[in-house]
Amino acid sequence: MKLATYKDGSRDGQLVVVSRDLSTTHYATGIASRLQQVLDDWNFMSPQLQDLSEALNQGKARHAFAFEPARCMAPLPRAYQWVDASAYLNHVELVRKARGAEVPASLQTSPLMYQGGSDDFLGPCDDILAASEAFGIDFEAEIAVITADVSMRASAEQALDGIRLVMLANDVSLRNLMPDELAKGFGFVQSKPATAFSPVAVTLDELGDAWKGGRLHLTLQSSWNGRKVGMCEAGPEMNFHFGELISHFCKTRNLRAGSIIGSGTVSNKNASHGYSCIAEKRALETMKDGAPKTAYMKFGDTIRIEAKGRDGVSLFGAIEQEVVPLLIEP
Repeated sequence: MKLATYKDGSRDGQLVVVSRDLSTTHYATGIASRLQQVLDDWNFMSPQLQDLSEALNQGKARHAFAFEPARCMAPLPRAYQWVDASAYLNHVELVRKARGAEVPASLQTSPLMYQGGSDDFLGPCDDILAASEAFGIDFEAEIAVITADVSMRASAEQALDGIRLVMLANDVSLRNLMPDELAKGFGFVQSKPATAFSPVAVTLDELGDAWKGGRLHLTLQSSWNGRKVGMCEAGPEMNFHFGELISHFCKTRNLRAGSIIGSGTVSNKNASHGYSCIAEKRALETMKDGAPKTAYMKFGDTIRIEAKGRDGVSLFGAIEQEVVPLLIEP
């Protein structure tokens, strides 16, 4: 099934079930009003939502109406936890080599992760607000999962069983703010503004053979200002699968239902696949010519992130955002 959250003026929105082809939707009010309720009581509520999903897909849902992605908040508008990784080592290697930094040997066996802000996510069509273009505004196209409870010390295989939903993410980065923050030794804060997620979150059964080995084996498409810049394969070069990422996080603590784990920027060694963030393009330019040529995003720029199934139909809907200046009242 496919789940989304419609804006209704509240912090957590209204849960809706969406048809497989993303054409119609139905309020889930009789079952649950918010996605977090479902995650807290998955075994009881998800079968009821599945029944509604089947009725919707068969055209039998009595109060169905047209699905509008622009009305969506993030599927989980605020989460108990948002943890992002760098599961694609090609991305880590490119960015670090470009700035002359060594890639630690430990990254081959242990994933890199950071804990982001989870109290204020963006919907798929919400603007990216920034106070200045000088911040170095960048998109990052990623895959993300929403979890059930996962116990401390869970193995990678056990952790895979804790994945409930899959979605896409735009983990917006302010690249020019990163060096000072990283130099302090504690990691990202100001350089990581609100993250956006795809219109719908999808259960694993909807993905078919595209989901295997804890990875999404689909092409992640990124279009910047209407020009396709990334057609990156999300599956083969994901060095740590989602079970391994979750298990790594759970080494010293429990993970609770309603936590979101990100893959990090999807990246391929073959440069013909393009890029899922501008930083990679700039890194390749630096290594080739000694300096980057491609500028970061400007006000008025747009980014579209999408993944289509084998049938060419959008699976999660598209993230479509515009970079807009933050206007502060005098």
